[in-house]
Amino acid sequence: MKTNNQLLVLTHLSQLLDLFTLVGGFLVPLVIWLTNKDKIYQMDEHGRAIINFRISMLLYILVCIPLVLFFGLGLLGFVVIGVLYFIFPILNAIKASNGEDPNYPFSLTII
Repeated sequence: MKTNNQLLVLTHLSQLLDLFTLVGGFLVPLVIWLTNKDKIYQMDEHGRAIINFRISMLLYILVCIPLVLFFGLGLLGFVVIGVLYFIFPILNAIKASNGEDPNYPFSLTII
């Protein structure tokens, strides 16, 4: 296995494709992870963290949808999730460039 921190950084930042496409922020990291998890050191750990974060955020969005009817709590949830979607990929890209382990708070361990 070889070390490629640049690819790890790219994998984290590729989540921001959701700002331009609807599914690119999920599909691109998934493809990078699946094709490189056995070739790049720490890719499996980073890829799993990204996919778990993405799935967790989707579940939180699904919970927020009916909460919109209850005093607009869902709208607050959407704002918080939007901020998390933007900040945590950038923070974890910086960690990946420094060779640190990824950390996505509020992420459920699914994969």
